[in-house]
Amino acid sequence: MAQPDNKKFFENLSGAGKAIAVLTSGGDAQGMNAAVRAVVRMGIYVGAKVYFIHEGYQGMVDGGDNIKEAKWESVSSMLQVGGTVIGSARCKEFRTREGRLKAAHNLVQRGITNLCVIGGDGSLTGANLFREEWSGLLEELVQQGLINEEAAQTYSALHIVGMVGSIDNDFCGTDMTIGTDSALHRIIEVVDAIMTTAQSHQRTFVLEVMGRHCGYLALVSALACGADWVLIPEMPPEVGWEDQMCQKLSENRAGKKRLNIIIVAEGAIDSNNKPITTDCIKDLVVRSLGFDTRVTILGHVQRGGTPSAFDRILASRMGVEAVLALLEASVDTPACVVSLCGNQAVRLPLMECVQMTQEVQKAMDEKKFEDAVRLRGRSFENNLNTYKLLAHRKPDSELPNSSFNVAVMNVGAPAAGMNAAVRSAVRVGISEGHKMFAVNDGFEGFYKGQIKEIKWGDVGGWTGQGGSILGTKRTLPAKYMDKIAEQMRIHNINALLVIGGFEAFECLLQLYEARSSYEEFCIPLCMLPATISNNVPGTDLSIGADTSLNAIVETCDRIKQSASGTKRRVFIIETMGGYCGYLASVGGLAAGADAAYIFEEPFDIRDLQSNVEHLTEKMKTSIQRGLVLRNENCNENYTTDFIYQLYSEEGRGVFDCRKNVLGHMQQGGAPSPFDRNFGTKISAKAMQWISKKLKESYRQGRVFANSEDSACLLGMRRRALVFQPVMQLKEETDFVHRIPKEQWWLKLRPLMKILAKYKTSYDVSDSGQLEHVVRNRTKELDAAI
Repeated sequence: MAQPDNKKFFENLSGAGKAIAVLTSGGDAQGMNAAVRAVVRMGIYVGAKVYFIHEGYQGMVDGGDNIKEAKWESVSSMLQVGGTVIGSARCKEFRTREGRLKAAHNLVQRGITNLCVIGGDGSLTGANLFREEWSGLLEELVQQGLINEEAAQTYSALHIVGMVGSIDNDFCGTDMTIGTDSALHRIIEVVDAIMTTAQSHQRTFVLEVMGRHCGYLALVSALACGADWVLIPEMPPEVGWEDQMCQKLSENRAGKKRLNIIIVAEGAIDSNNKPITTDCIKDLVVRSLGFDTRVTILGHVQRGGTPSAFDRILASRMGVEAVLALLEASVDTPACVVSLCGNQAVRLPLMECVQMTQEVQKAMDEKKFEDAVRLRGRSFENNLNTYKLLAHRKPDSELPNSSFNVAVMNVGAPAAGMNAAVRSAVRVGISEGHKMFAVNDGFEGFYKGQIKEIKWGDVGGWTGQGGSILGTKRTLPAKYMDKIAEQMRIHNINALLVIGGFEAFECLLQLYEARSSYEEFCIPLCMLPATISNNVPGTDLSIGADTSLNAIVETCDRIKQSASGTKRRVFIIETMGGYCGYLASVGGLAAGADAAYIFEEPFDIRDLQSNVEHLTEKMKTSIQRGLVLRNENCNENYTTDFIYQLYSEEGRGVFDCRKNVLGHMQQGGAPSPFDRNFGTKISAKAMQWISKKLKESYRQGRVFANSEDSACLLGMRRRALVFQPVMQLKEETDFVHRIPKEQWWLKLRPLMKILAKYKTSYDVSDSGQLEHVVRNRTKELDAAI
C-alpha cells in the first residue's frame, strides 16, 4: 500500500550502529520499569544496541558489570513490577568532574552516545551538565591516553532525552510524571479504608502525604476523597486559618457527617513559611473541638506497589517517544524531556523545564504564592480552583441570586466516577446560586416524575462511591417526549446536565431535534461522557474508562501470575466495550499483551495463524507466558471459544491455553483517582458553562436557547477540554456500531505490537515536536483541563 505523503513513518529512522543506554536515578517511582522496557524493546526494534546502566549514575561511574547489554527477554515480566528493577542510587561522585570523567570513559568504551535518563529534576540537571561537558571530558580522556583521537571524533556528540519519574509531580512542563497516578492510587486506597473506621468511631483523621515541596498529591487526593481541609505549600492558609478550619469541621459534624479528613502535604507551611505539622493540627483539633483525632503518616507506602494502568501506558508511550527523540537528535538539538500535555506527547527543552521548576521554589521562598501556583502549570492551577469551588460552602447571603433550576441525571450503563461528577455539579451549581434537581433512573425516572431538589449535604461522601447513586437506565426519551416536556414544565427546569455514555449522546440529539415541537427543550443542554467503553464521539477519554482499565490490568497480572512455576501457558481474555476496542487495545498495552483483537482492525484466519506462530516462536525462548485480549464484539465468528480452541490446537506441545471472560467486574469497584478527579473537574466546568448559557439565553423573564451551541458535549480533545455541539458530532459517529468514526487510540496499537516483537508500520507524524515551555498561557490553553 502506498503511504500518504503527509505521514512520516519511522522505518526511515534507523538505529543501526547506535548505542542507547537507559538508567533510572533519584527516588524510585512506579512505572519506571515500564519505561525501561519500552526503551529497550523500541531500541532493539530499530536496530540499535541497548544497555542497562544499573544503580543510576553510580553504575555509570563505576562501570564494569553495572553497564550491561540488554536483550529482548531481559525486560520480560517487568511491566507490572513497582520500583525500578535496574536499581537507582543517589551518587555524590557524579557531582564531581572526576566522577563524570570516569562515566564518560565507561560510555565511550562501549560506544554509547545516547542516554535515556528516567528520574527527577536533579537527575535530569546532572545529565544536562554531563552533555555540556562532554567534548571537554573527551579531550581530557585523550590527553590522559585513555582513548584515542579517532574514538573522540566518532563519539563527539552525546544526546540526552529525559523522562520524569517522580511520584511528586513537581516537574514543570509536564501534566503528569511517571509514578504520580500510582502514588494517588496508594493514597486513595488508604483514605477509603480509613473512612470506614473513622465513620464507626466519629473520628477526625489527619493524613500526611508525600511530595516534598510540591502539594500536588495532597491537593488531588483531597479532591478525590472530598477531604474537609487540605494544607499545601503553594497555598499557605490565611492568618486565622485555625479558627476557620475548626469551624468547618464542626459545621460538617453538625450536618450529620460522622468523620473529618484533613490532608497535609509533607512540605505544608503557613504564610510565614513556618512548617505546619500533622501533630500541631491534631493538638489544635483536640484542644478547640475535643474531637477524637488520629494521625496517619503514609510515608513510603506511596512509592510502593504495582504501577497503575495510567502509569504503564504513560511510561510505555514516553519510552517509545524517547527512542524516537534520540534517533532524530542532531548535534544542535538541546537535551529534551518527553512528556504528556493533556493527551498529547510533547518534547520540551530539559533546561527550560528545570529552570521553571526552580523558579517555583524561588517564588515560594519569596512568598509569591500566586506566582508559584501559576508556574506549577495549568493542571495544578485547575485542580486548585476546582478544590476551592467544592470544598467550602458559602453562606446563602453570599451566593449569587439566580432563579434558575438545573437538573442533573445519569443515563446508560453505570460507570465509576459518575457520582463524583454529580457531586461536583450539585455543589458548583449551588455556589452559582442555582436550585439543583436530581433525576433518578435516567429518562425513565424523568417521565415518571422522579425529580427532587438536591442539597449541598446530600452529595457528601459521593466521590469514592462506584456505580450510580442516582440510578441509571438505558431508556431513550423519544417515546416519552410529551411526558418529559410536562415534567420540565412542572419543575420549571431551565437547564439539563446529562452524565452518561453513548445513550446519553443519543438522548441529547433527540432532545435537540425535538426542540422544534417542544419549547421546553429550548434550554442549555450539556453532556459529560461517562462510560467504561470510551466510545463517545468528541472526547479522547470518558469517566469510568480508567477504573475499568485498572480492573483489566489487575486481573491480567493475577492471571499471568497464576501460571508462574507451571509450563508455558497462553491466556485468552475477553474484555467488554461493545464494538469499541479501547479497553482491549489500551488494556493490552498496559498488561503487556501479545495481541488484542478488535472490531476496528479487521482480521482473518491468516492473522490468527501468524499470531499463533509468533507466540510459538517466543515460547521457544525463555518467555513463559502469553496474553491475548479479545474485544467482545470484534468478530461474530472468531469467538473467544474459537480463538481458544485454535491456539490450543496450534500450540500443542509448546504451550497450553486457558480462557477468561472478565465480564461485569470491569464495570464495578470504587472509582480510580483519575476518574474521580476527571469527573469532578469536567463537571465543574460544565456547570460554569451552563451558568453562562443561562445568562445569555434569559430574555423577557424566561430561558430560551435553540442554537446548535446550546446543546453540547464537553470532551477532552488532545490538550484541551472543549464544548462541542452534539449536532456537529453526529457527522463523526458510526451509529450502527456505536463508535466514533475516528479514534485516537488506534495510533497506540502499533506500540503494543512493537513491544510484543511484531514488525509493524508506526506513523510518527503524531509524535512530539520540540516546543518551548509555555509561561503566560493563552485563552486556548486556559480552556484545558
